[in-house]
Amino acid sequence: MAKKTSGMKIGILTAGGDCPGLNAAIRGVGKTAIVRYGMKLVGISDGFTGMITKDYRELSERDLSGILTIGGTILGTSREKPFKSNGKKKSELRKPDLIREHYEQMGLDCLVCIGGNGTLKTAGLLAQQGLNVIGIPKTIDNDVWGTDITFGFDSAVNIATEAIDRLHSTANSHKRIMLIELMGHNAGWIALYSGIAGGGDVILIPEIPYSEEKIADYLLHRASENKPYSIVVVAEGIKNPGKERSVAQYLSGKIFEMTGLETRETVLGYIQRGGTPSPMDRVLATRYGTAAADMIARHEFGNMVALKNNKIVSVPLSEVSGRLKLVDPDNPLVVQARNMGTSFGD
Repeated sequence: MAKKTSGMKIGILTAGGDCPGLNAAIRGVGKTAIVRYGMKLVGISDGFTGMITKDYRELSERDLSGILTIGGTILGTSREKPFKSNGKKKSELRKPDLIREHYEQMGLDCLVCIGGNGTLKTAGLLAQQGLNVIGIPKTIDNDVWGTDITFGFDSAVNIATEAIDRLHSTANSHKRIMLIELMGHNAGWIALYSGIAGGGDVILIPEIPYSEEKIADYLLHRASENKPYSIVVVAEGIKNPGKERSVAQYLSGKIFEMTGLETRETVLGYIQRGGTPSPMDRVLATRYGTAAADMIARHEFGNMVALKNNKIVSVPLSEVSGRLKLVDPDNPLVVQARNMGTSFGD
């Protein structure tokens, strides 16, 4: 027997770092919920902070018009982690209770949480407390376990690749080594994909330990073969003995010291997270959003929307929490890059 959906009240929030595609996901959830299922939509402000302070507003279909291509999030975001108790006052330990109270006071039938690992962990804990929750995975790092890809990743790779492309001309003109540092604390997906797409000669990721000596030998070998310049792509989370400096600054100085080759570094930073989502991310975020609304209609709570072999599936939030999807050192892309002469510093 079909479940009644008309009149269901759905809360939606975006939490953690911003990334391209958040508004597309909000739109996908909202338009499907309102148009197809006759549900009501409530936008929660600033991630879980809005659930704690009861800061929300009802959203109409009109509110969702024109946001597909816009970067950032119309709901705002924060890195509030309501279950994290380290060093908190007793009053702050009530945050999960406040979320439950406000969930009930708002009359919500489900809360859609769009975010990365921290957000999905919180969503899983709320589900354990009895709230109806659906998770949607987003992060430029692409490190959420249980899904082949997160939205935001493709946009970040496009931006990083364009930056690498631009460094080629400067590197070639000045006959120097250009080193670019990209985001990725634990996972090297952005550096791997953009490094391959941008023709990086050296790609350094957290999952593969590197040797400074091997990098220096590799770059000197390239110079001896009359290859006038080199591009070194590094993820921010690789080993950094120079703690007071960025890893790009540390490695740039070390490479010059060990090779005598002129070296310059660029830290791309937050540029990777901002701006208009790529067409691929708009499509993926929309697919995730519409699938989340479908899952709500079927009362499949406590799950995260995921993509497996280009098919939308659901994964229990309990399986996602506390796990990261990292680059396997034997990943086919790593092997193929090695076969073309790319160095991973090992």
